[in-house]
Amino acid sequence: MKRNVLYSILIAAFIIAAGFSVYFYQQAQAEDAKIAARVNSGEEIPQYHFTLIGEEVNHDYWRFVEEGAKTAEEDYDVFVEYKGPERSNPEEQLKLLDMAVQSKVDGIIVQALNEQFPPLINQAVEKGIPVITIDTNSSDNMAHTYIGTDNYMAGQLAGEALVEDTDGEAVVGVLSGSFDNSLHEQRVKGFTDIVEQEEGIEVAAVEESNISRVDVEEEAYNMLTANENITAFYGTSSYNGVGIVAAARSLEKEEDMYVITFDAIDENIELLENGGIHAIVDQQPFEMGYESVEKMLSIIEGNTVEDDYHTDVTIIRNADLPVGTNREDETS
Repeated sequence: MKRNVLYSILIAAFIIAAGFSVYFYQQAQAEDAKIAARVNSGEEIPQYHFTLIGEEVNHDYWRFVEEGAKTAEEDYDVFVEYKGPERSNPEEQLKLLDMAVQSKVDGIIVQALNEQFPPLINQAVEKGIPVITIDTNSSDNMAHTYIGTDNYMAGQLAGEALVEDTDGEAVVGVLSGSFDNSLHEQRVKGFTDIVEQEEGIEVAAVEESNISRVDVEEEAYNMLTANENITAFYGTSSYNGVGIVAAARSLEKEEDMYVITFDAIDENIELLENGGIHAIVDQQPFEMGYESVEKMLSIIEGNTVEDDYHTDVTIIRNADLPVGTNREDETS
């Protein structure tokens, strides 16, 4: 019996290892094809090859990051390879990070989402590959610098905006994108540190949305049915506002609900224009992408860089929107 169990474990391990090998082979083949296409077209091959690993490859926010990096790619004549899972998946990101390390690229730009990322980041640095953490950072990695939002401060700004807009009177539901992600932890902490100073504000519940449109709507619906006195919501992720509004609308509470969420993606801007969302914490993903390539080149050239480069964060309300705002034009 024990022997059968051992055989099963060994077979499973072999299948997993084989799967990783196939995955890495396919990814390597895809990159070889890209390079071959550039050679065949007569394009000069850039001197440096950087890998940018996003949290969710087709997410509007990460597309802005990619756009910034690709603009810098053209300005500085480097090759930026943009990768990421189809849907937020830290394990998939770790595979992509490991592949970049094994491929010995010239630089890696990646989040430090949780405790599993620093060992691989450190491995890359020890092998002589410069690493920049972007969007999400941790204190226990050897990355050369961090570029992105000061997420604790962003949470504080959100808290101050809610206090101002509700005149200090609200029962708040908080939706964190992820309990395992330090970025969202900091945004919740900054927010609660502000609103808990207000006697008229109560945080009724803090729940997790798993950075998913479907999950956030379901979680917001459950929070509203379990806490009927909630009058305001704070979401720490791009799609939280969309899900919160949909849940409030289904319970016919949209008119009475104050909503503040992150990121000026098109859907959030539309909801801000029509009153479904009342305030947006606006980050600068394009600048994050662009500056990460600039700083990577600076590191390679031997220049000293700071530990952190915090991009701007602002609060956008309906009154701040110019007529006919087009987010894509704004970030191009």
